[in-house]
Amino acid sequence: MTITIYHNPGCGTSRNVLALIRNSGEEPWIVEYLKTPPSRAELVDLIGRMGIPVRTILREKGTPYHELGLGNPALSDDDLIDAMMAHPILINRPIVVTPLGTALCRPSETVLNLLPNPQRGAFAKEDGEQIVGKTGKRLA
Repeated sequence: MTITIYHNPGCGTSRNVLALIRNSGEEPWIVEYLKTPPSRAELVDLIGRMGIPVRTILREKGTPYHELGLGNPALSDDDLIDAMMAHPILINRPIVVTPLGTALCRPSETVLNLLPNPQRGAFAKEDGEQIVGKTGKRLA
């Protein structure tokens, strides 16, 4: 089975998602998108598969979002994609692709809806929040 994660190892949410994928028994294809950004066509395809507006995938925190004026509602989707191509840090993460779909996995437990295999055991996020119990079931 092929699972792909567009990952930033410096991001706690991204690390949690990667750990949840591994907790399901899968080793995903890891794309460190800051080192190897998706092509424009790949990015457009990912956004289309997620079925979300382009603005939804823009990251503000820790990026040149404000300096580039990306909050301007007059900017087109092409303008926003151009900015993400020039500054991959603007691409929000992690994006996960599985046979069950494609999603921006924020919060990290969103990935549980995409994983074909169940969790193999308990899982707590880096901050200690328990989201999967010892039987592998998602906690409320």
